[in-house]
Amino acid sequence: MQQRVCEANCMLPKLGLVTLTWGNVAEINRDLGVIVIKPSGVSYKAMKPADMVVCDTQGRIIGDQRLRPSSDLPTDVVLYAAFPQVVGITHTHSIQGVAWAQAGRDVPVYGTTHADNFYGPIPCTRDLTQTEVEEAYEKNTGHVIVETFTTRNIDPVATPGVLVRNHGTFSWGSSAIKSVEVGKVIETVCEMAERTETLRRGAQQEIPQYYLDKHYFRKHGANAYYGQL
Repeated sequence: MQQRVCEANCMLPKLGLVTLTWGNVAEINRDLGVIVIKPSGVSYKAMKPADMVVCDTQGRIIGDQRLRPSSDLPTDVVLYAAFPQVVGITHTHSIQGVAWAQAGRDVPVYGTTHADNFYGPIPCTRDLTQTEVEEAYEKNTGHVIVETFTTRNIDPVATPGVLVRNHGTFSWGSSAIKSVEVGKVIETVCEMAERTETLRRGAQQEIPQYYLDKHYFRKHGANAYYGQL
């Protein structure tokens, strides 16, 4: 598991999703009751599988480990508790994702690339309050993500990622590596949406629902036919 999580973290700079050490990947094994996550502030070039920090599902370090876990671990703990289908979680400060997060905007479904991967807009959360930031910032970041999906009735499986207002992106999936791939999709879709709006001189009409249904469900669900069986 540490090997897998290390490999997933090392994908982040290769995919252009992180600057310096601004990002991390985690994975949970609910049967074993453990979360494995990148150590805080450690260079991706220097990381080894043994450096990955092993915690219990409450975020408490297991055993005698020399490195501290990513500061985003409390966010992941909240998400794992709220979204039982999620196994891997990726957080980055990628340029396009952060731009949309700082603008406080959902990413509209403008085309089939988006529709292939998300069944609807990529949501942006509200701002955290001053109290939420000062009392338990990382934990409350998780809560505001869960609040967004709950109050807006968004399925976290069909929409496997979010923009946290003024912060960055969180993406998730069935493994650590899958969550990184979703993070890359978010970055790409954000760039495509920005360029679309630039060419159209402003926001345009979203893709028709029948297009969204066709492209999402041909890749996901019981009757999917994209790819190999």
